[in-house]
Amino acid sequence: GKEKRKGHLDDFCRDRQVMDGSLGPTVVVSKLENYSFGTKDPLYEKDTSVAARLQRMKEKYDKEGLRRTVKGILLVHSHNHPHVLLLQIGTFFKLPGGRLSPGESEIDGLKRKLTNKLAPAAYHPKSPHWEVGELVAVSWRPYFDTAMYPYIPAHITKPKECEKLFVVPLPESCVFAVPKNLRLLAVPLFELYNNADRYGPIISSIPYLLSRFNWVYR
Repeated sequence: GKEKRKGHLDDFCRDRQVMDGSLGPTVVVSKLENYSFGTKDPLYEKDTSVAARLQRMKEKYDKEGLRRTVKGILLVHSHNHPHVLLLQIGTFFKLPGGRLSPGESEIDGLKRKLTNKLAPAAYHPKSPHWEVGELVAVSWRPYFDTAMYPYIPAHITKPKECEKLFVVPLPESCVFAVPKNLRLLAVPLFELYNNADRYGPIISSIPYLLSRFNWVYR
């Protein structure tokens, strides 16, 4: 009767809300063509190998305690499909960001790292104005090795690193400056999806992390 029809209608409305994204947060993304990409002086890694990096991490941990890292998910679109901006050095891909200084806030630290990695070295009227959006993932490093987990294992009382990923909404247009020894690539979500062999487990999970967002293309 009427109650049954009303129940079906309520289910349909809920399904429509889920389908059109009205139950999730909105992210406005602009066309890749809106952005300009220049270069600046090289930005070299402090370590020449993974082993050296892990050793330096251990030395820092002994002095400062838990390493806190923040990274930004910067988004553009091409043909109405979201693309993530990734830095590439050799065969290695990474999100822009880095380690926070002791006592530094996550928002201030991420803005500092993004400026260091991607903003023009000299004043430019179209330099990016960074706005840090939603936190979408937290990862933990239990040991001084390369494994990161989306939880702290039960037997771990002192994790070595906490890494947080934030969505960073971009202005409608701006100018980026990329260190000469790096490449900045716009990688579509369909390329990242289920592609841990190429991009690693965290970056390849970004399509899932962003699946609750409602995309607005401009």
